[in-house]
Amino acid sequence: MSNQSPFGARGPALFPVLPKGEVLATYETYFEAQAAVDTLAKADFPVKKLSIVGNDLKSVERVTGKLTWGRVALAGAASGAWLGVFFGLLFFIFSPAGAGLPFVLAAVLIGAGFGMLFGVVSYALNRRRRDFTSTMQVIASNYQVIVDATLVNRARNLLAGHAQSEAVAPAVPHPSEPPRSADPVTPPAPPAPEA
Repeated sequence: MSNQSPFGARGPALFPVLPKGEVLATYETYFEAQAAVDTLAKADFPVKKLSIVGNDLKSVERVTGKLTWGRVALAGAASGAWLGVFFGLLFFIFSPAGAGLPFVLAAVLIGAGFGMLFGVVSYALNRRRRDFTSTMQVIASNYQVIVDATLVNRARNLLAGHAQSEAVAPAVPHPSEPPRSADPVTPPAPPAPEA
């Protein structure tokens, strides 16, 4: 994902080429790969040298429900109402005669009516081809974090140190437990039997 600002200065144009470097680690989910990059960023690693590459892309369409006349009419009315709100507010703000709120309400109702009409007509024309609603996603089977070859050892050490610090973190005692002493006291060994 890119978080570039449309108003900020951009560097050189990035053309679609695969990143060069070595595979730092492979993760099953994007969030795991993103967490690894976040860990490196917090350790002041030069993250401009990292890339996350998704492999074996698959298109997944999840069916969310059956299309009915009522659903189509309601969805069309809702989208038309939003368009009516937009145009009604524009006329309300920029009207020299001072159009009032009833004008905005009328624009919403007219927009909802036209949206419902267009939705129902569109559904009537395409009814036999698609009678369900769905969402589409493109997902990858795995995600690789790629790093510049000169920095791969440093990145691996930082990730390994982070994993070890999480694994060795001391357990926090429950507030109802008595305080623990810093040095555990071992009882003295019993005396050896005399022969």
